Amino acid sequence: MIVRLALACGLVLAVFGVLLAPRAAHAQCVDEALKQQLVGERAYRGVVPRKFQKALRHEVSAMGGWYAGDLSDGAPTYGGAYTFHFTEDLGLEAGYMRSRERFALLNAIIDRQQGLVGLVRAEDNPVQFFTGNVVWSLAYGKVRWMGGAIGRYDFYLALGGGATVEPGDVGLTGSGGFGMKFYLTQWLALRLDVRDLVHEQKRVALGVEKIVNDITATGGLSVFIPFTN
Repeated sequence: MIVRLALACGLVLAVFGVLLAPRAAHAQCVDEALKQQLVGERAYRGVVPRKFQKALRHEVSAMGGWYAGDLSDGAPTYGGAYTFHFTEDLGLEAGYMRSRERFALLNAIIDRQQGLVGLVRAEDNPVQFFTGNVVWSLAYGKVRWMGGAIGRYDFYLALGGGATVEPGDVGLTGSGGFGMKFYLTQWLALRLDVRDLVHEQKRVALGVEKIVNDITATGGLSVFIPFTN
């Protein structure tokens, strides 16, 4: 009797083992497949290439905007820039901007006082900025234009120096600022820039000689060469 009972228990256990083994194997296969899928998606998110690539490309820009002098009145400004991008994050930029220094407010005060103020009229003079900057793209993202197409953009910082050229005077200039570029095609981009130009300004007629912070806010278009990524 005991032998028969033992054989019956063994037979039942064998049947349960046969029935449960495929389920366990199937569950293990599902777990492995899910694991591989999750790992694959994570790896894919980590290595997505940039839609717009700048590395080893040349960028030529035309810009225009507004010049706000520390001592002078605001005036239109225009110029351009050439940038070579060593990597997706770093580039070297050479820029040129031209404007005029106007002192309309000061001249209006002098005219109103009819010579009672001990200053002479200040002349409007051209001012030119020659700069070289290291450009660091610290953020890259995408934006949807008014619910339509998705575009890419960069947010970057610029730091460097150069020279300020005024009539009869050339001085060293520090340059720093930030900007954004919105990539419209593989070779065309819209750029917005704000730069702080720090230099010494001399106005003998006004009795002024000081370090000033001139601000330029510009927008423009950039063409990338080669024309494809």
